[in-house]
Amino acid sequence: MTFCKAEFGDWGARAALTIAALMLMGASAHAQQLPHSLRDALLGHKGPAEARRAPAPPVARYVSEAGGAFVFDQAAPRPLMKFDNSAEIWVLQAQPASRGDVIYRNDLGEPVLRVTKLGGIILFTDDAPMGAAAALSGRAQSIQPPSILSFNVFVQRVRIATARASRAAQRDIEFATVEDVRPETSVLAADSATIVAEAFERMARKGDRSLISRIARVLLTEGRKPSASLKDGALTITYSPEQGLAGRPSSKKIIKVIHR
Repeated sequence: MTFCKAEFGDWGARAALTIAALMLMGASAHAQQLPHSLRDALLGHKGPAEARRAPAPPVARYVSEAGGAFVFDQAAPRPLMKFDNSAEIWVLQAQPASRGDVIYRNDLGEPVLRVTKLGGIILFTDDAPMGAAAALSGRAQSIQPPSILSFNVFVQRVRIATARASRAAQRDIEFATVEDVRPETSVLAADSATIVAEAFERMARKGDRSLISRIARVLLTEGRKPSASLKDGALTITYSPEQGLAGRPSSKKIIKVIHR
């Protein structure tokens, strides 16, 4: 791994980042009380005694009846969600629904959460497309990332993403930046690399390793709109600093591009 200068003040150096792939050798379960029924979760309470309960904290952890746990952060500028077993932070778009409910969608327009008028939460996943009730577990810390990463932290995060992607593809994957990575774009660039690794690992678990094994390079570049494209063995991830954390494609969008 080489950089023009290993100091934070030299973020503006061009073509500074080319990281050789590393291989790493690779959850905790949380036992939580779940709602007695889907109806309980949809109503937002378990019975008349809890009808006047306090609203959920703006940043809270939930446990789904399907077994998954996640943090839902409504205190951030955009609603965020993160599963306990994943490093990806999902940026959601709120949309009014019937009966006063609110549906939160990902960047593909797919429903991720439904929050009822009385506070019940339904989680939608690939394994539970019709929805699974989720019970409030307690308060949680905000999952909003910092605005700036130090140079060393940025390098470490991309190195980890490189290793994870390479392990999933069962071949060396090179990560590189197309232009300058500045302090104000460091978080988004590093997060884009992390999400690529998440996409590769998800595809590998589903038996799609042959698709990702065709990819030799991941290029991180700035642009006006977040996007992903694949050409001649190079996966290009475009991130848009102007859109904040929403300015990078999700792992689902990346997977969709690779499958084309």
